[in-house]
Amino acid sequence: MQLEIMPRKKRLPAGRAPLLLLLCQLVRALDVPLDLVQPPTITQQSPKDYIIDPRENIVIQCEAKGKPPPSFSWTRNGTHFDIEKDPLVTMKPGSGTLTINIMSEGKAETYEGVYQCTARNERGAAISNNIVVRPSRSPLWTKEKLEPITLRNGQSLILPCRPPLGLPPPIIFWMDNSFQRLPQSERVSQGLNGDLYFSNVLPEDTREDYICYARFNHTQTIQQKQPISVKVISVDELNDTIAANLNDSEFYSAKSNRERPPTFLTPEGNASHKEELRGNVLSLECIAEGLPTPIIYWIKEDGTLPINRTFYKNFKKTLQIIQVSEADSGNYQCIAKNPLGAIYHTISVTVKAAPYWIMAPQNLVLSPGEDGRLICRANGNPKPRISWLSNGVPIEIAPDDPSRNIDGDTIIFSNVQERSSAVYQCNASNEYGYLLANAFVNVLAEPPRILTSANTLYQVITDRPALLDCAFFGSPLPTVEWFKGAKGSALREDIYVLHENGTLEIPVAQKDSTGTYTCVARNKLGMAKNEVQLEIKDATRIIKQPEYAVVQRGGTVSFECKVKHDHTLIPTITWLKDSGELPNDGRFTVDKDHLVVADVWDDDGGTYTCVANTTLDNVSASAVLSVVAPTPTPAPTYDVPNPPFDLELTDQLDKSVQLSWTPGNDNNSPITKFIIEYEDAMHESGLWHHQTEVSGMQTTAQLKLSPYVNYSFRVMAVNSLGRSLPSEASEQYLTKAAEPDTNPTAVEGLGSEPDNLVITWKPLNGFESNGPGLQYKVSWRQKDGDDEWTSVVVANVSKYIVSGTPTFVPYLIKVQALNDVGFAPEPAVVMGHSGEDLPMVAPGNVRVNVVNSTLAEVHWDPVPLKSIRGHLQGYRIYYWKAQSSSKRNRRHIEKKILTFQGSKTHGMLPGLEPFSHYTLNVRVVNGKGEGPASPDRVFNTPEGVPSAPSSLKIVNPTLDSLTLEWDPPSRPNGILTEYTLKYQPINSTHELGPLVDLKIPANKTRWTLKNLNFSTRYKFYFYAQTAAGSGSQITEEAVTNVDEAGIPPPDVGAGKAMASRQVDIATQGWFIGLMCAVALLILILLIVCFIRRNKGGKYPVKEKEDAHADPEIQPMKEDDGTFGEYSDAEDHKPLKKGSRTPSDRTVKKEDSDDSLVDYGEGVNGQFNEDGSFIGQYSGKKEKEPAEGNESSEAPSPVNAMNSFV
Repeated sequence: MQLEIMPRKKRLPAGRAPLLLLLCQLVRALDVPLDLVQPPTITQQSPKDYIIDPRENIVIQCEAKGKPPPSFSWTRNGTHFDIEKDPLVTMKPGSGTLTINIMSEGKAETYEGVYQCTARNERGAAISNNIVVRPSRSPLWTKEKLEPITLRNGQSLILPCRPPLGLPPPIIFWMDNSFQRLPQSERVSQGLNGDLYFSNVLPEDTREDYICYARFNHTQTIQQKQPISVKVISVDELNDTIAANLNDSEFYSAKSNRERPPTFLTPEGNASHKEELRGNVLSLECIAEGLPTPIIYWIKEDGTLPINRTFYKNFKKTLQIIQVSEADSGNYQCIAKNPLGAIYHTISVTVKAAPYWIMAPQNLVLSPGEDGRLICRANGNPKPRISWLSNGVPIEIAPDDPSRNIDGDTIIFSNVQERSSAVYQCNASNEYGYLLANAFVNVLAEPPRILTSANTLYQVITDRPALLDCAFFGSPLPTVEWFKGAKGSALREDIYVLHENGTLEIPVAQKDSTGTYTCVARNKLGMAKNEVQLEIKDATRIIKQPEYAVVQRGGTVSFECKVKHDHTLIPTITWLKDSGELPNDGRFTVDKDHLVVADVWDDDGGTYTCVANTTLDNVSASAVLSVVAPTPTPAPTYDVPNPPFDLELTDQLDKSVQLSWTPGNDNNSPITKFIIEYEDAMHESGLWHHQTEVSGMQTTAQLKLSPYVNYSFRVMAVNSLGRSLPSEASEQYLTKAAEPDTNPTAVEGLGSEPDNLVITWKPLNGFESNGPGLQYKVSWRQKDGDDEWTSVVVANVSKYIVSGTPTFVPYLIKVQALNDVGFAPEPAVVMGHSGEDLPMVAPGNVRVNVVNSTLAEVHWDPVPLKSIRGHLQGYRIYYWKAQSSSKRNRRHIEKKILTFQGSKTHGMLPGLEPFSHYTLNVRVVNGKGEGPASPDRVFNTPEGVPSAPSSLKIVNPTLDSLTLEWDPPSRPNGILTEYTLKYQPINSTHELGPLVDLKIPANKTRWTLKNLNFSTRYKFYFYAQTAAGSGSQITEEAVTNVDEAGIPPPDVGAGKAMASRQVDIATQGWFIGLMCAVALLILILLIVCFIRRNKGGKYPVKEKEDAHADPEIQPMKEDDGTFGEYSDAEDHKPLKKGSRTPSDRTVKKEDSDDSLVDYGEGVNGQFNEDGSFIGQYSGKKEKEPAEGNESSEAPSPVNAMNSFV
């Protein structure tokens, strides 16, 4: 199979992308051997914009190669530059590089201009870019007189820098006289133009040495602006200064000067525009003033900011987007915000682009008569114009070549000849710049040649890519093939990757990739080949890494670094501290696997890295050392061991293998044993099983294996604290197949139908199969017959059904495993039975003995065993309660079932209902089901005690009577004889009074109790009775009514009744809540009066009362110094039921004889302690809803105030 090298796309893993990019670059830069004739190629030139140091000689570079070697010439500002006529200019021999000696004499400005180099030989001419040479400039600052700046605390400030224009532009920074950078923050910062912006000034900003510096890097000079003096005056200082000349209203308010919303210092207005070139850094700036200091936020109005290219500078006042592209054009909004407001500024960004390559023209090597093309494609904004030159001359005026045809950005060559050789230049330009590329067309006829050295040895680490070079040249372009071994066939593309430059890539090199590879290049003029060698090496690994350590000052620490490597490679171990070399100190000693640091100091703390290097790879591992002050020796830290590692399988035999491993750290508790587990990746991938255990002193184990298992092993270490995590799994090992060692288990024979036998078993798992093609040989015969064994072989099942068997006959059964290799040992024989059928006979002589009202005992005679026709499961009793004709019509009779296991011939029926009529029958049960029922037997249960009455309600309560209503028990369990009612009073302390017992006829459902105490709580106990006894009771509580008039009846018990009523009211929740509300209202009024009294001063109502005193309104009582009562209008209404009476047992009249309500002001008519009328200025108080529970003698708030003061 031939595999030609042709341009193509190849999907590769992401990790190989950089590799492919490098290979593509190699293809593009593939050179024509220098011993072959070729046009010139520019290899080195000075930058387009070349800024020189005027204090040094000017060197303008131009290097080129070609065959014959090219000659060089220069133009300056578009005309020929005659080097020989200027003694200060020399050209380097064999090169086009110019040196202009201005250090001895002359000025750099004299040689300012645009230079271009041309390299020419017989095959064509290549030209350089236009090199613009300009000397750098670092002019001095313009002299200026700077007046001191004085401003108030909190004002904004801009200190201008305005540096001199230099080439290139200077770097600006602000410092003081001591050359210390001025601190910057969200409040004070430097803008992109170099000015220093203060969002607001503070007294600490006062200083006389604000100095702007401009550093010109090209000439390594720094220019300094005159110092600026700033004085910040606080508001208090200003007020002291102007106190003598201004009245009180003209003093500065600290609040007004210090608080204001943001405004922008730069840029100005609400919108601005910014233009940037593609690939540059877009910098947008917003600086605002205000107090508190504003915070700046940025958003893009028509999109989101690019995550990986967006950066914030200068305390988020500057937004930078790197590698800007046309997609970044749009409107950007900066927002300045502080607690007093926010402002917005929109910057419209337009991204233009100087020309950039889409496809630059590449050198073209053709053989006579071939076709080819040069393609020059560029983009930009605006779209660049493409123009072609030939040997440095515009192609329109260049000598005509019949083999070429120009089609815009492409030159097409047909049937080229040797005279078609030339160098073509493509120029792509727009208003922002230009691109110039040289590409030659070289017409040659050359047989293939291999440029890679013969028998090159390549060494590669396993599992990494291998790249075998085959650099070639030929014209026409040769095809390349690769072969492995002396007589190998061409390598296939599905396994290998062949690159355009002839390189063979093995994406993942393995041990079997080792060998000799041959590269063959062919074209019509000949063939060339080259052999290279490939060796695959094991990767270097650190199997014991250094670990984090904490050591006391003055102690010793040891880091271990154990390396495993390919035996043909010699590693070197290097230790680093904090990524640098170890200190040159005798306290640091390095041996084969350890770094020891003695007498540790504080400076020794840090990160220590072990680096293992070979000629092919390197690995590293680090650990941190922490140095602490000496402390009492802490107790060692104990933990479970670290997992073992570096598992290896050796001595691999059919039924055994040796496993070795390296123990992990025991964490200060010795390892007592190792547990080895295995995984069968073929049959049970992901499941780990116990293999064996070995002593903690062993690091190897000889493991017994089963056939046909794809083993992987892992090891866990155990100490007194527990078990470690598992190690990494070992490599896999597949054992050979063998016949099964065991037979299926759980073999059973049971019939599912009366005429079959179902044989089931637990199949072997994949691990037990010992080989492919697992099957089962199923055999059976009747136990009591002379028949031979009947057998059948089945696969992938765990059940076999034998049909046509007699009913319930014993069988002998066996199941044997077999596979493609052979049979398992002879299996054990088990006994089973064919299918069962329903029993044929019902139990006889059924007897019932009623034990009590809820329990009966049943006896029966067993049925003959032959009639059972199956395994006897037991006997089943069906019993049900007879229903009345009305209930029978409403619902189906509910039958209950009790099953008695085995051969029992009697059983108990619990949970029967008393005073009921029951029917039952008995049936025998086997594995198939029930037999026929015995004849029905009838029995009755005696009476029992009734359930509780269904309900009890107390209705129509009066002063001295309560009426009880109830429903009979839902389960009377017999004939009711009577009801019993017991009741007793409950006083206010929840103590129970004497109990009254009352018998009520059974036909009653309502009863009225009379001569009870009024406003008294009673507790009732109520239950029913039958001849069997008393049933469950139901309880209830009720209260007799209160006298509605609120006055006890005039009888002997009035005093007792009154006392009882008073105690009951006092314990009522509504009454307690009412008293709390009244107390809270009084407290609020006391506080209001106290505040009014202490406030003092004049107020309109007082003046009004003094001017219009009303002699009639004088409610003050001289004898007690109190006013009339203050209460809501509800206080003068009759008391509601249940309100508490006064302690002197007198009741006020329903209407007051002398109330402020009568004077038209209601509850708002009230006087202050100084005699003024509160109602004049306190406003109407909105009436609260009448509760009827407030005391009629609430104390007056004014009276309380008088007593308070």
